[in-house]
Amino acid sequence: MNLQKLKSMQLNELVFGLPHFKNKEMHYVCEACQLGKQARLPFKKERFMSSHVLQLIHTDVWGPSKEVSHGGSKYYVTFIDDYSRKVWVYFMKNKSDVFYYFKIFKNQVENEANAKIKILRSDGGGEYFSHEFSNFLYDCGIKRQYTYRYTPQQNGVAERKNRTIVEVARSMLNEKCMPHSFWADVVHTAVYLINRCPTAGIHSVTPEEVWSNKKPNLAHLKFFGCVCYVHVPQELRTKLDAKSEKCVFVGYSPEQKGYRCYNPSTRELKVSRDVVFDELSSWYVESKTLQVEEFEESQIQQRHEKPQESIELSGPSISSPSTLATEVNPWSGKLKKNEVDTKGSTNKLKSKIEEEDQLWIERPSENKDEEHDQSLLRRSSRVSYPVQRLTYDSFMVNHYAYMSQVIKVEEPSCFEEARKSDKWRGDASIGR
Repeated sequence: MNLQKLKSMQLNELVFGLPHFKNKEMHYVCEACQLGKQARLPFKKERFMSSHVLQLIHTDVWGPSKEVSHGGSKYYVTFIDDYSRKVWVYFMKNKSDVFYYFKIFKNQVENEANAKIKILRSDGGGEYFSHEFSNFLYDCGIKRQYTYRYTPQQNGVAERKNRTIVEVARSMLNEKCMPHSFWADVVHTAVYLINRCPTAGIHSVTPEEVWSNKKPNLAHLKFFGCVCYVHVPQELRTKLDAKSEKCVFVGYSPEQKGYRCYNPSTRELKVSRDVVFDELSSWYVESKTLQVEEFEESQIQQRHEKPQESIELSGPSISSPSTLATEVNPWSGKLKKNEVDTKGSTNKLKSKIEEEDQLWIERPSENKDEEHDQSLLRRSSRVSYPVQRLTYDSFMVNHYAYMSQVIKVEEPSCFEEARKSDKWRGDASIGR
């Protein structure tokens, strides 16, 4: 127990018998307590606020992503203006590309705002501390600020903004059941929307308005991932071709006044202004639902469908249970099925199963003379497996495949054959 707590107990008279503590003793640091109880100091909220744009830039790298984007990217880097809280995002294939995109960002924002970047704040990642990056900041007169090791809280603006971007992007992907390969498109769209929504850093105004002094217009916003129909220009089609192309809406073009639309069939990205949106539908939700419905319908048909004729059965192949094998199979038989009388309004079923067959497994003889001698001795090499009261009405293709695999396993007819087989030789009773 530390001295401060003992002094508090003595002043409040919580216990009796404590010695009188002097004030000088209250400043004593207990080494044992520090070694056993020391914790990190609290992070106080920073009260610094920029007075103009580009005075302070926050930056951070996100990644790597397990899923590669359509453009081959695994990372993205964000740059946030502290004054307006506007976000810029760039997608990268490698972390080492941060310096390349920072130069692009610097030239763009300094030209738009007619101002210079004063401070760049980042974490201690190696991508920000290359020789060329450090020399570039020194030549441009940009002051560097970076966090202490294992202390991402000191770069809280960039860290929290990355979390917000990922949460928005994840929600948009799940809304339309989009594949994770669209993560770069949805992150770009999420940043586009965040810049046009108020944030906690600034009140009653959007980052886009603070940066450009123009109130943003949101009349063109659409549901990310919805089905859209892109108009095909007359120059690119014939008179009988379709006038539109079905695509998926994946964002807004930063360079053209149009929508970015992706065609999953052709894997092409198109930018167009002539687009009709079906915001309540999704390409991937419909495809999954259609597959499920088709599977359920096929199952119902197999259960309620009544065949009309008997067919010759032969065991299905191993690789594809749904097809009938054309090679020699260890068993064969005739399948009698019920016929459906479609005449009349009652559609009564008439059962015509009157014949019961037996399944035979034939062992092909290696020598014709031996087969002739066996026939003279009235010894048959065929082993019969009679099946009484066998019906095939409820059998399905998967069951036929299972039966064929079971019957294909040949059992030895004598002890000598069992000894020659590696499979049957494993029995403990053989060979001992």
